[in-house]
Amino acid sequence: MAASRAAPPRRRPRLLLPLLPLLLLPAPSDGLGHSAELAFAVEPSDDVAVPGQPVILGCKVEGTPPVRITWRKNGVELADSTHSTVLANGSLMIRHFLLDGGGSPSDEGDYECVAQNRFGLVVSRKARIQAATMSDFHVHPQAAVGEEGGVARFQCQIHGLPKPLITWEKNRVPIDTDNERYTLLPKGVLQITGLRAEDSGVFHCVASNIASVRVSHGARLTVTGSGSGAYKEPTILVGPENLTLTVHQTAVLECVATGNPRPIVSWSRLDGRPIGVEGIQVLGTGNLIISDVTVQHSGVYVCAANRPGTRVRRTAQGRLVVQAPAEFVQHPQSISRPAGTTAMFTCQAQGEPPPHVTWLKNGQVLGPGGHVRLKNNNSTLTISGIGPEDEAIYQCVAENSAGSSQASARLTVLWAEGLPGPPLNVQAVSVSSTEVRVSWTEPLVNTREIIGYVLHIRKAADPPELEYQEAVSKSTFQHLVSDLEPSTAYSFYIKAYTPRGASSASAPTLASTLGEAPAPPPLSVRVLGSSTLQLLWEPWPRLAQHEGGFKLFYRPASKASFTGPILLPGTVSSYNLSQLDPTAVYEVKLLAYNQHGDGNATVRFVSLRGAAERTALSPPCDCRKEEATNQTSTTGIVIGIHIGVTCIIFCVLFLLFGQRGRVLLCKDVENQLSPPQGPRSQRDPGIVALNGAGRAERAQLGRDGKRVDVKELEQLFPRAGAAQPHPRPTQDPEAPALCEETQLSMLPLQGFSLLEEMPSEALPPQDVGPGLPSEGPAAQPAPLGL
Repeated sequence: MAASRAAPPRRRPRLLLPLLPLLLLPAPSDGLGHSAELAFAVEPSDDVAVPGQPVILGCKVEGTPPVRITWRKNGVELADSTHSTVLANGSLMIRHFLLDGGGSPSDEGDYECVAQNRFGLVVSRKARIQAATMSDFHVHPQAAVGEEGGVARFQCQIHGLPKPLITWEKNRVPIDTDNERYTLLPKGVLQITGLRAEDSGVFHCVASNIASVRVSHGARLTVTGSGSGAYKEPTILVGPENLTLTVHQTAVLECVATGNPRPIVSWSRLDGRPIGVEGIQVLGTGNLIISDVTVQHSGVYVCAANRPGTRVRRTAQGRLVVQAPAEFVQHPQSISRPAGTTAMFTCQAQGEPPPHVTWLKNGQVLGPGGHVRLKNNNSTLTISGIGPEDEAIYQCVAENSAGSSQASARLTVLWAEGLPGPPLNVQAVSVSSTEVRVSWTEPLVNTREIIGYVLHIRKAADPPELEYQEAVSKSTFQHLVSDLEPSTAYSFYIKAYTPRGASSASAPTLASTLGEAPAPPPLSVRVLGSSTLQLLWEPWPRLAQHEGGFKLFYRPASKASFTGPILLPGTVSSYNLSQLDPTAVYEVKLLAYNQHGDGNATVRFVSLRGAAERTALSPPCDCRKEEATNQTSTTGIVIGIHIGVTCIIFCVLFLLFGQRGRVLLCKDVENQLSPPQGPRSQRDPGIVALNGAGRAERAQLGRDGKRVDVKELEQLFPRAGAAQPHPRPTQDPEAPALCEETQLSMLPLQGFSLLEEMPSEALPPQDVGPGLPSEGPAAQPAPLGL
């Protein structure tokens, strides 16, 4: 079966008939992004209650009356009782706050105010109510001994709700906070600098809140005589701790340093940013206080104790993390949309850590599914094909560890009277691999004002927002949908349109396009050697899902029959053909197949001749290999030895004369090893050999042996031009001759000879590449260089 063209890309949604414009009617708003029909003016806040005392949680709602207000505790609606009552203004009053015990449930928990009217239902933020408590001290102050002029420090720790207020007593008398040498930190630390003898005594920590007052154990401070005055290195006794706070709280970063002379304490940020001056103060001799912290105050703070007048310093650091409760930068807006269209709400919140966003519909959690979609980390709510059941109040709830916030908006579905009913008997039938025919019948009622139909199309596996539409005239009850993908399931439904709006959607129907053979795969070929080809193409994993793969065929172009098929799975993307004829031109054919048949093939022609010739023209200079392959012949041994010695001498000369410049090596060797190209009288008599000898000395080459015949040398070292002629560019006689790196140049040896003359036919030819001279005058010598 012939393969059809590849599937076209997905088209963008289009509408072919001028239909009723969508009505984008914003509902009234209070200017804060809340629905004016129902919204909170006051929401409950977190609180700490005293057991046995009354508690009031505030709630005020604005909206179209009548408005019904109820309360939930931990998600369960609270019934009106003598214990808790909803006041006339919507607030909740708990007459006697209870803790666990005595058979009654605790009043601690998360409370929500719920308001409802004819437009919908909204839920307030959660307010956490906790009982006031005070634990025992888990850190008591410890006795201390200090020298006059030194530093003393006491600390106590206790937990409570609300956070206890810490004060200190000396000998049962409250400490004078006006004394500059006494520093009280909110976290329960007392620092005394410049110690004096009158500072000796017993110190107590006093913690108090609305639940209780507690006093710690006593700790005695003993102040001894003044020190020796000897030099002491700066030392940080207590450095800053890691803190996690919420915006608008106060950060206290402690730093206590000692030394002699007294060190200077300074603060900086590890990231190099300035600490600033607003809301910043230093308490005592080095404690950093940051009031009304913001997210920008987060970072690592470094306390440094410097010896005056020197660079001697000691450092300690602590991390400050400031969290911010969720707040909205974009509220959802109330909207009105015609039935059958799409409604979208957008809600953007910020906070630290980043808040999580959830959506509520009339107070119930709304998750994705059906015609409801959540995108962009839940910040966008999309409802497609809206109907009367989607009319409600939608809330965006943003929450993180620092707090939560909510915003609401109302969706109004516009439904005109006299609209037609949904089209009936919708059927879809596959026509080809890319076409489906959809048919239907007109609605039962209100068909007179119909101006056309809109067919909604999408892949069955795609979400609704990826559907597109095609419009059809009112007199047509079938439509051919084209440009679809083969072997793919599609969903179709249809609506009828009038000047007043659209009907409700018909029941959806499914149909799958027919299958087809795959398209030709893209194919590229690489030559890996004189007898190996590598074939490359894109893998098609989808072929494996349809019982398919690839078929590979190849043959020399001169032959009629192919080798193959070689069956390959659809996930494979390469294949190597080896042991090929280096002198042949090959035809390679690759096609894809599936259960519907074979697709069209991609054909490539490739020649291996070039690779074979390049390999022959550029053999490696492997002297050991030459020796091994010529051991059966005395002449071969001699030739191998001479070639090896030549390579060695070439390397030695290359190193000896490398610093003097370049020598025209290749041309001089060619002139000595090649036959004369003209009358001897035309040749340059002034050519100097590499060892400095003239022509007369070179004529004595065979002094102790037989003179080498030029024809024999030609057979041993044939000219490259005989196999593959290349015109040699004209060279400036004064310019240095350059040798190609792949050439094998032979040097003349003093005493070069053959032990025995042999016929030229018996000598094995040795190809040394394009290093021999071409026709023309001999080149001038040049210095040898690197």
